[in-house]
Amino acid sequence: MPTPRKVAFATLGCKLNYAETSAIARKFADEGYQRTPFSQKADIYVINTCTVTQAADKKCRNLINKALRNKPGAIVAVVGCYAQLRSKELAESGKVDIVLGTKEKFDILHYLQEFETGRQNIIQTCTIEQVNEFLPASSVSDRTRAFLKIQDGCDYKCSYCTVPLARGRSRNEPISEIVQQVNELTRHGIREIVLTGVNIGDFGKSTGETFFDLIRELDKTETQVRFRISSIEPNLLTDEIIDFIANSNHFVPHFHIPLQSGCDTLLAAMRRRYKREVFASRVQKILEHMPHACIGADVISGFPGETEEHFSQTYTFLKNLPLSYLHAFTYSERDNTPAASLPGKVPHNLREERTRKLISLSEEKRRAFYNTHLGTVRRVLFESARKNGLMSGFTDNYIRVEMPYDATMINRETPVSLVKINPSGNVLGKKPS
Repeated sequence: MPTPRKVAFATLGCKLNYAETSAIARKFADEGYQRTPFSQKADIYVINTCTVTQAADKKCRNLINKALRNKPGAIVAVVGCYAQLRSKELAESGKVDIVLGTKEKFDILHYLQEFETGRQNIIQTCTIEQVNEFLPASSVSDRTRAFLKIQDGCDYKCSYCTVPLARGRSRNEPISEIVQQVNELTRHGIREIVLTGVNIGDFGKSTGETFFDLIRELDKTETQVRFRISSIEPNLLTDEIIDFIANSNHFVPHFHIPLQSGCDTLLAAMRRRYKREVFASRVQKILEHMPHACIGADVISGFPGETEEHFSQTYTFLKNLPLSYLHAFTYSERDNTPAASLPGKVPHNLREERTRKLISLSEEKRRAFYNTHLGTVRRVLFESARKNGLMSGFTDNYIRVEMPYDATMINRETPVSLVKINPSGNVLGKKPS
């Protein structure tokens, strides 16, 4: 029996990319390929890319070089957002054999066969106007949690963002299809499903449904599963949605809400669809109904025109809000975006300094959030990973808890007393007395 060929995958960027990489990996597995870690020798290396920041672009280039160091002569395929926007640049590097854009990446096995037949570089991307099909995907990191793609593309035109250029217009599949995928995941033992997409609050554009319709239908499931919303725009996070989640059977009290700036002047320049008061009102509404909820936010530092006063407004706004953590990003210029040509560019060292301040603020907030829950009992879904004799998992409100390894607790929600914050920054738990 011939030795199966080896394929390795690397994923950059969002949870949506991880879901899509898993879908692509399953296609290879169905054809008899053996998956191997990216750090090891493989016959084919597949890099699913992001292009939100320059850092993501650099990581892609580094992964290409790493693949060729691991096994010179291996086939290197770069797919996804960076491939969609920079296909010519990748092709001219002389290091990449197959370049597939947003639509074509799911047909990678076809293009791989074509490459191996002709041994000539394959470059396949279409215009973004042609990207109108929704292709389902889900990723399973272990048998506990899965990321489920429910929506793709974005109709927003934020001035700094290339995602609409790389992924096309907002689209989704019908709720009935998503319910079937959820049922399939739970049949395989999945106990937490994270709903992912580019702009999931905009769900329903292609089917005449709404995001509220979706969560209401998913909450009817009779299986043992909990749902987590990956991220939702503040202007799309309605009172109706918050009220429903507060009383739902399966949706957890965890919200991640992109803010980007706490300064209305910059929000307007970013072409965001709200003012900071809207964001604050969403946080207040959530905590009125779910005082124990975890609330995270995205924020960008160093956007063109951001003065010290603008940054101070953002920092103070965030510091005074009862948030649980932040994801801080350093602004980087993206080709073909309006923001790239705006005046008032912030020096790179100043951008990074501001990002460090936001990261420090995030650490303060996370620790404060964890502290408020010490001494309480919450249900934790433990994962199968084992490190230094400990297992870990998340509470419904996204507190990472560590306990001595106990195989009987894997993949089941278990009541746990939250004792203290340990040196790793996570919460040490114990069985309730």
